[in-house]
Amino acid sequence: MDGTLDTWFKREVLSHEAALMRYLRRVWPARDEVEDLRQEVYIRAYEAARRSRPAAVRPFLLTIARNLMADRQRRARIVSIEAVSDPDALNILVEEVSPERRVGAWQDLKRAIRALNQLPPKCREVVWLKRVEELPIKEIADRLRISVRTAENQVFRGMQALCATLFSDEQAHFESEHRPDQTATERQHGE
Repeated sequence: MDGTLDTWFKREVLSHEAALMRYLRRVWPARDEVEDLRQEVYIRAYEAARRSRPAAVRPFLLTIARNLMADRQRRARIVSIEAVSDPDALNILVEEVSPERRVGAWQDLKRAIRALNQLPPKCREVVWLKRVEELPIKEIADRLRISVRTAENQVFRGMQALCATLFSDEQAHFESEHRPDQTATERQHGE
């Protein structure tokens, strides 16, 4: 065993045991498996650190834990076709939506609605009919009494404006979180 790796592991990894255990107890439903999960996280962290030691240990450990739990959930969902007498029993959800993904989806939806509302009314209507209601461009033109060419141009300009707004919001958010003049602590506390 590598003595320096062992020393690093004891100092850097084991110091986060309380946070790791809180996370595992909060997220993993089977309480009797939490200690096994912790040990597996430690094994994976140790093996990964042999190749390269992470700069931020706590997020590294929590990411390993999250991936490990996802692996276990996937394995638990695998059902042998021979063991199933009812084929409809195989119609299960492959991936449940986590609370984090649900919140992220709501935030994305709100941003998209704000961006859509910034479009000129006629353009917004054409984009809505084309992208949300999925109407053919000819039907949109007939319904709004405009030419097909105008409808196509409105969709093109509207989508350009939406992309510019949405991607500039993402870029601004990314840049605000990764400004080089802020320390990690300041970013974490929004200072």
